[in-house]
Amino acid sequence: MVHVLSSRILLRPTDPERSRAFYGEQLGLPVYREFGTGVGRGTVYFLGGGFLEVSGRSDTPPSPAAAQLWLQVADAGAAHEELRAKGVEIVRPPVKEPWGLVEMWVADPDGTRIVLVEVPADHPLRYRPGI
Repeated sequence: MVHVLSSRILLRPTDPERSRAFYGEQLGLPVYREFGTGVGRGTVYFLGGGFLEVSGRSDTPPSPAAAQLWLQVADAGAAHEELRAKGVEIVRPPVKEPWGLVEMWVADPDGTRIVLVEVPADHPLRYRPGI
């Protein structure tokens, strides 16, 4: 069995500086570490229990079918107002889904979909009977 010690999502954006501005300034993700210099510079952001690394460069954006981020937030409504004020493209405002989660969709500069999810207090992800 593989014993996973840490994990991260790797993004190879078409415009690394534009993506760093998006993730660092507009989304406000805290920086875990930076490495390298110039066009090869990489930035790793905290994502709660994981990391997002923006490094390298790609000639084409990632396929929307393959690349999506799921980020849990405390309040999707507050996140909506904050991100809208910062000029982030809101693909879909917060909606309570049939499965009980409140989801809002945004996209990064390359079109990678980011699902911001609020888990209500009474949702099974927060409540586990018998535990």
